[in-house]
Amino acid sequence: MRPTSIPCYMTEHAAGVDLHAALESEFTLHPGERALVPTGIAIEIPPGFEAQVRPRSGLALRHGIALVNSPGTIDADYRGEIGVILINHGSDPFTIADGERIAQMVFARCERAEFIEVDELGETGRGAGGFGHTGR
Repeated sequence: MRPTSIPCYMTEHAAGVDLHAALESEFTLHPGERALVPTGIAIEIPPGFEAQVRPRSGLALRHGIALVNSPGTIDADYRGEIGVILINHGSDPFTIADGERIAQMVFARCERAEFIEVDELGETGRGAGGFGHTGR
């Protein structure tokens, strides 16, 4: 791993840190293509937390660059290099250079659920309605 840049918060109230591409050479992501982009960093997250990797809004708006799995979750027990799976939803090729800000990472608490098998669930006003059940 060869970090291009240590993650940092760009403003006083930023929720996430920017992740940068750590590349030997730039490459082009053509429309419809996806690629795993290395960041050159690994982190140790305390138990009870996760890191969420999210798209950068500027790349999404200007170039159609998004994350295939958004948000991507980094578990507290993962110790490998962080990679970002980018996809080009835009109409033009997009070149990614070493050091380019490609995503953001937000840390969040996460709770572990205990599952209990039951014969029926409690009733609510919504019930089983989903996927557009409230209309437009």
